[in-house]
Amino acid sequence: MSRLHDGFFPNRWPTRRAALGALGGLAAWGGSCAVGAQALPATRFPGKPVTIVVPYSAGGGTDIVGRLMAQRLSQLWGQSVVVDNRTGANGAIGSHHVAKAVPDGHTLLLVVGSHAINPVLMKSLPYDTMRAFTPITNIATSPMVLVVAADGPYRKLSELIDAARRQEMAVGYSEGQTRLTGEMIRQAGGLRMTGVAYKGGAPIMVDIIGGHLPAGVTSVLTALPHVQSGKLRVLGVAARQRMPLFPDAMTFAEAGLQGVESLSWYGLFGPAGLPDWVTARLHEDLRKVSADPLVERQMQEQGAHVELTPPAEFLRFVESETGKWAQVAQRGGIRAE
Repeated sequence: MSRLHDGFFPNRWPTRRAALGALGGLAAWGGSCAVGAQALPATRFPGKPVTIVVPYSAGGGTDIVGRLMAQRLSQLWGQSVVVDNRTGANGAIGSHHVAKAVPDGHTLLLVVGSHAINPVLMKSLPYDTMRAFTPITNIATSPMVLVVAADGPYRKLSELIDAARRQEMAVGYSEGQTRLTGEMIRQAGGLRMTGVAYKGGAPIMVDIIGGHLPAGVTSVLTALPHVQSGKLRVLGVAARQRMPLFPDAMTFAEAGLQGVESLSWYGLFGPAGLPDWVTARLHEDLRKVSADPLVERQMQEQGAHVELTPPAEFLRFVESETGKWAQVAQRGGIRAE
């Protein structure tokens, strides 16, 4: 593994966290749990308003998911749950705030896949991504997509891939995961694709629609309104299966590019040291509110699939994500900046 990987990702997370997936901790709700020298009565959580820090702008996909979960948890608990948008440094500012919070479950962090990619692309972070947080659950996943203008020359993913083998093609990206997804596509097909950096997904959509950019990698939520308006077409889905939202969009495997899988995931974390019983309680209550058919439908309308993985499984998923993207960066000669 390259030094991009070695300097940031320990081989394993702290051994104690492996127990987070054991929901047997639910039986401890009626007792108490020590945090440092202070014992917290399990029956009193939450004992005050809960804050879900979303380290991205209001109105984005993570913010939408966070507010949906906050509303439902507030109803379940009879306690205020608020979303706090703390933006900056691709999520690092808000994440650092949670890393420093008291690990009692009243300050949580909702992030996307870039949380696990930041150590690959950023030389300096104010926290250790693998040790500063307690993984709680992967709430939902949604694949990255490759989009083109609806009135452009490409109707199928295979057509674009053939063109990118013959000639140079610019592909827009807006942050770490879309950048590395484009690089993964390039590597899988031996394509002549050049990434073009943008400051957000919206400007990419504008340039594609305006005919200034052939294609772009983005999230389902960013692309969806433009697809619905008839201005954009989703050609490729970076997942193992096609999406009901875009039934005509091929997977990359169908187009002959194996191993192209990039999921935008919505993960919930607490600060390091979050008691096991609080972690289990949060996971179980999120499962309860997500079982509502209305919540499931709202998530599906955003192209997201509800996961609610147990903490230990979520931990393994994040580990695999960090390793995968570090390898993509290494092969592409992309170094942390």
